[in-house]
Amino acid sequence: QVQLVESGGGLVQAGGSLRLSCAASGRAFITYAMGWFRQAPGKEREFLATINWSGSSTYYADSVKGRFTISRDNAKNTVYLQMNSLKPEDTAVYYCAASTTVVAGRERSWYDYWGQGTQVTVSS
Repeated sequence: QVQLVESGGGLVQAGGSLRLSCAASGRAFITYAMGWFRQAPGKEREFLATINWSGSSTYYADSVKGRFTISRDNAKNTVYLQMNSLKPEDTAVYYCAASTTVVAGRERSWYDYWGQGTQVTVSS
């Protein structure tokens, strides 16, 4: 069983930045692909980014490409989401997810474990 705990959310003004962290339990973290998703009120959970087990490959949704960066530190069992140039429409609960495969795609079905989420609110 893998436990994922997100942190780093909060309130930020439009144009600002936040860095989200997701700490994972278990020594198998290094073998997992990781992803970030978000869900705004009344909307479906949306894929944002994924990173393979080593960190050598990343993939982003068009909505965040060029503004968000996913990275990982396998020594710390942690994956990050650096978010720049934030917009009010980025307001959502942000979730990290772990896949027991070394590379994963954008579909939720790739991911086996989910965190509880962290709220990000961007004011205009």
